[in-house]
Amino acid sequence: MKKQKPIINVPETKLCHVKLTKKHIEQESKKRVSRITNEFARGFSFLRDYPKSVTFFGPARLKETNIHYKKAQSIAERLSKLGYAIVTGGGPGIMEAANRGAHDAGGPSLGLNIKLPSEQVTNPYVTKSTEFHYFFSRKVALSFAAEAYLYFPGGFGTLDEFFEILTLVQTHRIAPIPIILVGTDYWNPLDAFIKKNLAEKHKSISKRDMKLYTITDDEDTIIKMVEKAPLRDE
Repeated sequence: MKKQKPIINVPETKLCHVKLTKKHIEQESKKRVSRITNEFARGFSFLRDYPKSVTFFGPARLKETNIHYKKAQSIAERLSKLGYAIVTGGGPGIMEAANRGAHDAGGPSLGLNIKLPSEQVTNPYVTKSTEFHYFFSRKVALSFAAEAYLYFPGGFGTLDEFFEILTLVQTHRIAPIPIILVGTDYWNPLDAFIKKNLAEKHKSISKRDMKLYTITDDEDTIIKMVEKAPLRDE
């Protein structure tokens, strides 16, 4: 009887560089499905104790001297004083700013962190956190049951998170919810591109789709929009 070669565990980042057997693929699939299931369950359980929350999205690279950092901190502090848990990706930059505002207000300051080779270290203003391996499971948790989503000027990750939520609302996968883009200097050019190229030139979206989000720098307007939003668990 021919002796079978043992299945060797290979890190996920190196799987694309090795020749995989059917058994190896099956083994890796089971491991990943198990990890994904656990991450979803842990994320939902983590947020279940906070029925009133606002999720902040933004880059890790902005410093505390940046105007958008200061605005995120201020808005988060005001919302926290109104009883909202502040949810972020748990890292530096805008995430730190929002957690800092919640921390200063004495409210729940939550971080849903991601394991990355660089950049992502849990900021010191998070009062409770959980960690994810996969971006998509973390993103689902970040969008779970929030009363509003606030987006600040960011990179590819921020835009990915923005268009993901926008698509879910557009296709009625989730109920209409305030999608607030903070930073007119950053978002207005993107808004113009969407209007000219998507809505008018290529007809790939309808003009009413452009009403799914709001661009503003006014903190009072943001606070009022969040307060008017119905609680997601009702």
